[in-house]
Amino acid sequence: MMRVFTGVLIILTVLLQYRLWVSDSGISEVLRLQKSVIQQDLLNADMSRRNKQLSAEVTDLKIGTTAIEERARSELGMVAPDEWFYQVVPHGAIIPKAPASVTHTAQR
Repeated sequence: MMRVFTGVLIILTVLLQYRLWVSDSGISEVLRLQKSVIQQDLLNADMSRRNKQLSAEVTDLKIGTTAIEERARSELGMVAPDEWFYQVVPHGAIIPKAPASVTHTAQR
């Protein structure tokens, strides 16, 4: 009787170990989920840094004119009335000709 009981216990132990190590809801699933959590944490940290930068930019745009002026200079080519604009052209660069002036005649 003891041999049968020992045999049953060994078979149950093997089956439980199989479910733990091989099945879809076992150790492999836990490792996959841990890896997924780490990746999501990295993504969240990147998004948090980006949100802080955007928040600082919004605050700067609301409070001061420095950010607005900086954007106008870089994106729109703004030059203040008391400033001079110099464009440095590398030696040998092809300089396009200015467009011919167009005269408009009034049609009646």
